[in-house]
Amino acid sequence: MSYVDKWRAVVAATGLADRAAAEEGLRLAYRTAGLAEPERVIWADSPLAGVIAVRDLDGAGRSVRDEVRTRPWAEERRRIHDALGPAGWTQLWSETGARLWDGTRALADRIRAGIVEELAAAQQPGRASADTPAARTGPAATRAAGTEIRLLLLDAVLGQHDAAWLAAFDGRSERLEGLARVASQAGWWWPFEKAVVICERPAELHRDEAGRLDSGDGPALASPDGFALHAWRGMPVPAAFLDELSSLTPPRIRTEENAELRRVMLEYYGYDRYLAESGAQPVHSDETGTLWRIALDADEDVAMVEVLNSTPEPDGTHRTYWLRVPPTTGTAREGVAWTFGLAGEAYEPLLQT
Repeated sequence: MSYVDKWRAVVAATGLADRAAAEEGLRLAYRTAGLAEPERVIWADSPLAGVIAVRDLDGAGRSVRDEVRTRPWAEERRRIHDALGPAGWTQLWSETGARLWDGTRALADRIRAGIVEELAAAQQPGRASADTPAARTGPAATRAAGTEIRLLLLDAVLGQHDAAWLAAFDGRSERLEGLARVASQAGWWWPFEKAVVICERPAELHRDEAGRLDSGDGPALASPDGFALHAWRGMPVPAAFLDELSSLTPPRIRTEENAELRRVMLEYYGYDRYLAESGAQPVHSDETGTLWRIALDADEDVAMVEVLNSTPEPDGTHRTYWLRVPPTTGTAREGVAWTFGLAGEAYEPLLQT
């Protein structure tokens, strides 16, 4: 297994940590940084619970994130960069960390946003409601709470979500071995002089082929304590929104005021099915296919080209495909040509397949 495959699996890992192994990694990271080992290790079931634990932590001393993570990280990067040279470092990064960077960064950013949204709105564990301290004290208090939470999040070491950097250093740095051991077993953690708050990994994680959070029938990410993020192909959605996807109808889709949620509804329902059941009419047909258009209130039209595969299926039938094209498309030929990066007049297929 390559370093990239190894750390890609770490990012996707779910289930309870091997706490003994993770804590040994913590102690090694402290010793490597020249620090005394932490006196206490406090486990939390989610990054949300971790933030709350850090906020309420007493007698832990100052944050030692710089000594444990930031400084050794920067110095090891400089050492390897100097040894390999600019071109060598660029190649190393492109073959390792760069392959994981976008996905892990997006996932970590979404978790941060979910924590800030929940705690800033409620200023307490659990879901926000109309009768929360934030609701009673007003927007200023909510903004202040959000700022405090963001500052606490800056002190976190991201554990498994530091996988992109760790993939680049794997096999090249003994100094980062403690960080790597923690990341392979646990989620986010906060190092202080006398204590560490460390989080379990998610209990569930569902992503699409592009690595985005994605689930149509429940949380895309769920922690053991119930902290959850809901998303459809990377787009955050309310939990209640997912509950009604299985019972969608064309009228319900048309009446959704949020344009982004309406697009999710259309993707889930199926553009072809929506066209068939909403009484839509074709706007143009030619030998390449049929252009359909769905007019949506307060949003751009959805344009689709219906094309028939000329190659028969094993049973002799011909499969129909639907191609999403720009809303300004005027003809079926123009739409099909656009999918090949061509202008309509330049699209002259020699052989249909």
